[in-house]
Amino acid sequence: MSLMNAHEALGQALAEEMQRDSRVLMFGEGVATKRKDLLEAFGPQRVRNTPLAEGIIAGTAAGAAATGLRPVADLLFAPFLCFAMDGIVNSAGKLRYMSGGQFEFPMVILAMTGGGWTVGAQHNHNIEAWFVHSPGLKVVMPSTPADFKGLMKAAIRDDNPVLFFMDMALGFEPGEVPEGEWIVPLGQAAIRREGTDLTLISYAKTVHTCLAAADALAGQGLSAEVIDLRTLKPLDEATLLASVRKTGRAIVVHEAGALCGVGAEVAALLSEKAFDALKAPLVRITGPDAPAPSSYALEQAFMPQPAAIAQAGLDLVQRDALVGR
Repeated sequence: MSLMNAHEALGQALAEEMQRDSRVLMFGEGVATKRKDLLEAFGPQRVRNTPLAEGIIAGTAAGAAATGLRPVADLLFAPFLCFAMDGIVNSAGKLRYMSGGQFEFPMVILAMTGGGWTVGAQHNHNIEAWFVHSPGLKVVMPSTPADFKGLMKAAIRDDNPVLFFMDMALGFEPGEVPEGEWIVPLGQAAIRREGTDLTLISYAKTVHTCLAAADALAGQGLSAEVIDLRTLKPLDEATLLASVRKTGRAIVVHEAGALCGVGAEVAALLSEKAFDALKAPLVRITGPDAPAPSSYALEQAFMPQPAAIAQAGLDLVQRDALVGR
């Protein structure tokens, strides 16, 4: 184990995969400047800066993947993906199906998202649900440095396009990262804390918010289980259903807005497949349906906070007591 932050863990994953497979290359906005160690190790043919032209970057990645390479393309901030939708969604996401499986698109699109850096609405917009809704794509949002490494390695090796979202607030948070061949399979959630009274479901930075809420609930005598989705698509239905069937209550938490968000899909899944086990209505705690503010104080108010989650958990259990469940 080594102590490192998410940026370092990603760099280690990239270096290991580029060493393992000569088809892996990285390009995008400032990558050769930010990751000079990779540039020195693998040269400008495999690590290169690009113009600030997201549509061209995504189209180049799709073309490279179709010809047998395994590109990792960094588009910096998630809202910039608006300029890259055709290459990602309409080409890479669909052409494997349209070719009858004759083509593969092993490409990773890396982008930063979420509050914490006060970069304003045009740089901070949680748009992961857009890509979850797009056929042919996979979507990951890690919460720990170890998962940044393990999920990146799994994404590079996957034969489908993968959207890899880095929550900005987690970029420099340290954590233990396994050395060497550490892979986190896509589609496998993690139980970060076991509990019996209710389930808190989240991903990215709000996993840590849920863990803080679980600590607060423990002080009230309630045992909260915390599930880290890690991969938003494919979704680990089995882990979610097993947990909620055990606890009977669930709160889904994410920074993105509620309308048509990942939490809505999780709530629908639990309602459809675990309704008989539910002791209380499902609850979503999300960001508002509004552009992200650039003020730090307003940005914190924009994001779900532990106190709100803990209060929602208390309300769920107290509601059960009132109705005699």
